[in-house]
Amino acid sequence: MFNHLSKTLSVLVATLLFTAFAHANHHGMKKDIVDVAAENGSFTTLVAAVKAAGLVDTLKGDGPFTVFAPTDEAFAALPEGTVDMLLKPENKDKLVAVLTYHVVPGKIMAAEVMKLNSAVTVQGEAVMVGIDHGSVMINKAKVVMPDVEASNGVIHVIDAVLLPK
Repeated sequence: MFNHLSKTLSVLVATLLFTAFAHANHHGMKKDIVDVAAENGSFTTLVAAVKAAGLVDTLKGDGPFTVFAPTDEAFAALPEGTVDMLLKPENKDKLVAVLTYHVVPGKIMAAEVMKLNSAVTVQGEAVMVGIDHGSVMINKAKVVMPDVEASNGVIHVIDAVLLPK
């Protein structure tokens, strides 16, 4: 029962995300990665973290960038206190490391991501790429919505926060 409910909720969330992104693209709005994430409503924690880390101007730059964007639910699944700890000014370096571990230089669409075994992030470490039961996995995070295009790259929505070693 719980598994069925979980799958149903996942499909519903993915549908809502897709609808919001499709609506934005349908109206010809070509916003940068930060604006797309900020206007979606499912990335409030990510956007707050990007601001706290001082990465807004970078991610509004020309890029191109590929961002593996964890949802608010992904951040909420971290151990209690993790997000609050990362957002403290004295932990800015850790926060920058976590966030830049979600960014790969270049615009890599899902079809290309699936051909990779790994990708080196802006942070310097590689993320592992694989397929599990038909889903693209970045480390242990599932890509729940690929190819959300922005003017300076692409966002792949993921269901978990990637943590560097």
